[in-house]
Amino acid sequence: MTAGEQAEGPYVVGIDTSTQSTKALVVDVATGRVVASGQAPHTVTTGAGRESDPRQWWEALLSALEQCGPYARQAAAVSVGGQQHGLVTLDAAGEPVRPALLWNDVRSAPQARALVERQGGPAWWAERTGSVPGSSFTVTKWAWLAQHEPEAAKAAAAVRLPHDYLTERLTGEGTTDRGDVSGTGWWAAGPEAYDEEILGLVGLDAAKLPRVVGPGEVAGTVRGDALPFARGTLVAAGTGDNAAAALGLGLRPGTPVLSLGTSGTVYALSPRRPADPSGTVAGFAAAHGDWLPLACTLNCTLAVDRVAALLGLDREAVEPGGTLSFLPYLDGERTPNLPGASGLLTGLRHDTSGGQLLQAAYDGAVYSLLDALGLVLDGEGEGDENEPLLLIGGGARGRAWQETVLRLSGRPVRVPEAKELVALGAAAQAAGLLTGEDPAAVARRWGTARGPLLEPVAKDHETLARISGVLSDAAPLLDGTPVTD
Repeated sequence: MTAGEQAEGPYVVGIDTSTQSTKALVVDVATGRVVASGQAPHTVTTGAGRESDPRQWWEALLSALEQCGPYARQAAAVSVGGQQHGLVTLDAAGEPVRPALLWNDVRSAPQARALVERQGGPAWWAERTGSVPGSSFTVTKWAWLAQHEPEAAKAAAAVRLPHDYLTERLTGEGTTDRGDVSGTGWWAAGPEAYDEEILGLVGLDAAKLPRVVGPGEVAGTVRGDALPFARGTLVAAGTGDNAAAALGLGLRPGTPVLSLGTSGTVYALSPRRPADPSGTVAGFAAAHGDWLPLACTLNCTLAVDRVAALLGLDREAVEPGGTLSFLPYLDGERTPNLPGASGLLTGLRHDTSGGQLLQAAYDGAVYSLLDALGLVLDGEGEGDENEPLLLIGGGARGRAWQETVLRLSGRPVRVPEAKELVALGAAAQAAGLLTGEDPAAVARRWGTARGPLLEPVAKDHETLARISGVLSDAAPLLDGTPVTD
């Protein structure tokens, strides 16, 4: 994908509708070259909940496509990758009943606990759906809505995920894919179908849910003339953001990925269906047929940036040394499962500097991710510690993030040069419709995972042990934070 490459065509469009914005890339299928791009922001509420108006996503998509100019009109196929878990409720006319409940809205923590307990514990859920539902999962959000806003739940004629909503606006048909639907909590991983028993638990009619489109299948074609696409342009199934990023990397089984975004995620492709009864590892499906065991933390770059802002420091202004440990659970936490927790700082002394406190925030965020990665890779024989970690996401190019990951992992780290991997993965999925290739093979042909290799350094066992000890000692305090119904 060098600047000198000439586009050969055809073109495809990959879309990433994330928590904060929607991005669109127009990509040349032959070379992987990005020939045009656009981006527009969303508004997310703050306070007790995290909500967003789905109509804003659509307007942002139109704006992003407009920024792509005439190239979008030339696209032969399009696909949408999107933030996972969000609950979108639509009325009979296809309009939102209320704002979408986003993945990082933790108000449904009581409903999550009740659902797990009602079925005798987490093992039942792990075996049935591949994951133990926490407050991020869609099934718990529907249960919350039914309890707190029963009229809104009653008015919902259709229930969708964020990427489903945009795909349906493109095609006029309600569809989803196995990657994204596997994060709802109401899709049975064994038979790969909606689970009627779980839907009965939360009072949701399967008729309100979208059709699950299989890997390589066409979800529909573009309808209407208001879009900058030719009528009849193919629309792929789309998928959730992590599954799309895995496609965008051309990921092979066993290669670990650490994504530094608003939230942090770790995952690896696997041919085996995961079922972790602890709930730490979510047994998601990969978009192209395998499985994507994944663990997610709610607090990553946003938490570190918040600490930097409180200190009045640049996010790179870290300093070594000190005795600080910081658990950066500023939005509650998903891994470990502490939805009512808040941040915890210990080890503060008179000679502690602001830079050391900022480094402690980095350490706490990376510790959580690496601890979760160990569980993700456990099913792969602990993984090969000489296999480079693929470091992606908004923080991946930050010096402090890179150095912290190197120091706490003791592993080599590769930082792919390709940006917007979710949108690139969606573009690869769209390209696969045209060429008949596995989308991951398309991405490998495009060379999306190429990037500098950072050599390993000695693992900082002292810091790891200190944070582990603090987390263990503070468990009763963190777990005891009240969460209201």
